[in-house]
Formats: sequence, structure tokens, C-alpha cells
Amino acid sequence: MPELPEVETVKRTLQMLVKGKTIASVSVELPRIIRLPGEPEEFARLLEGQTIRDVERRGKFLRFLLDDLVLVSHLRMEGRYGVFPADAPRELHTHVLFHFTDGTDLRYKDVRQFGTMHLFRTGEEWTNPPLRKLGLEPLEPAFTLAAFTARIAGRSTKIKPLLLNQEVIVGIGNIYADEALFTAGIHPARPANSLSAAELKRLHRAIVATLSESVEAGGSSIKSYVNGQGEMGMFQHQLKAYGRKNEPCGQCGRPIEKTVLAGRGTHYCPHCQPEATRRMKKLRRTAERPHKD
Repeated sequence: MPELPEVETVKRTLQMLVKGKTIASVSVELPRIIRLPGEPEEFARLLEGQTIRDVERRGKFLRFLLDDLVLVSHLRMEGRYGVFPADAPRELHTHVLFHFTDGTDLRYKDVRQFGTMHLFRTGEEWTNPPLRKLGLEPLEPAFTLAAFTARIAGRSTKIKPLLLNQEVIVGIGNIYADEALFTAGIHPARPANSLSAAELKRLHRAIVATLSESVEAGGSSIKSYVNGQGEMGMFQHQLKAYGRKNEPCGQCGRPIEKTVLAGRGTHYCPHCQPEATRRMKKLRRTAERPHKD
């Protein structure tokens, strides 16, 4: 599934390709992609004559800013956009086509058919699903250490599933959770409330650095991800933990291990990311000592 860096890359590409273009008509080949309004014919009618003023991102969602509407698009597993001449042959699994007045199309292709589109009047997208409950943006100035700590500290949930919770922090999926936790030296199964202030600081810094580096590399092309111009990302060549089961850890040389945590494949180094820190072991020993009457 595209995560923040991949969606950010798609956003930047679409800004170059479709910003300023006017929609002449829309063809919906797979109605269930359109979640709002309920009828695809109404979706198409409302978009006729609208100009794309900008393309933005919120978490893993794209926001197409139109004249007085906002189209919220979620790529989910394998959704992708591409711009083609209107007379170009349609690729298999092309489900929504935006026909522009300049003779080009913006085409949405989705092999798995899990993607969604919601159309709102400008401003209404913030008070309705799917954007209403999204958490902190990790690459925005508001993502301070204090804001991060307030969302994380004190919660008994294991740290990796908490990072994957889009109502806590947006945009982090399986790849970047593993990478940030490896960089911070934190075991993915550690309870969030077991992290020290120093560990929270390291993790905050690792999240920002990992996502920023991936954005600069155009994201990670693990399976089928490409940007709006059909180009692959390159960050997969920099991954230190994710997808490296049994390969030597770049820090200690021991094998990277893989387990399943909250239903997700999870990669980590058991030496560099110990499940029990010295502080936790000390607390356990103290708790286990017999009390004197």
C-alpha cells in the first residue's frame, strides 16, 4: 500500500501534470470506486467544467482542489494515476477517466479495486469521513516532539501498531514503521508507555528523517508503486530492516528477523532493538524482589 512518501510523490507529479486543466467529462467504469455522491452519474455531472486548481495530500489521501469542490482520493493497495492522450488505448483495470478540454485524460487504474473517491463541497471534507479523524502529519511543523509525546506516551499499546494507527499519526505504514523503529533502536513490540523520554526523542527524529529521505528518493517501489509518470521510487535500495529477513544487520551483522505483529509482517534486529531494555529489566527485578514486613 502506498504510504506517505509514495502519496507525496504522486501528489507532486500530479501538480505538474494536471494543475490548471479543466474537466470536460468523466467516465466511471467501476461505480464502487465512487463513494460520494452515491450515484456515479452525479459524480460525473458535478465535475464537468471544474478546473483543477491544485493537488494536495492529507496522510495517505490525495486532495484535488477544484473550483468549488474537493475530490478526496485514496489509492489503497495498488491505485495509480496517469495522464494520457485521449485517444490512447485504455489499459486493463482503468476504472475512472477524467477527460480534459485539452485532449488529454487523467486515468485511474486499480488492479485490486480497493481505491475510493469522495467528492465534497469545499471545506466539507474536513468534517466527514475519510479525513475527519486523521492524526498528526509527521512532516508538518506541528509535528513537534511535544505533540508526538502527547499522542504516544502513557498508552499501553505496542509501539508499532500505534504508529500504524492513522488517527494517531498519518502516513506511516508497514515499511516506514519498521524502518523508523530500527533507526531509533526500539523493538516493535515494546509497549508505548515503556519508552523513555530519550527513546521517544529518538523515535520522533527517526520518523521525520525516514519519511523525508524517502520523499526525496521518490518513495519505495516494493511491488507495483509508480508515480504519475510511471517512474519507480528508489528508497527500497536504502531500507535497513523491512524486507531483509535473514540478511545481516547493517549495524551489528546479526541476521534481521521477521515476525507477525498485529497481523503485519514485522522486520527488526533483536540485538539492536532489544525487547527488554536495561531500564525495563531493572524495573522487573525490583518488582520481583520479596518485600520485607
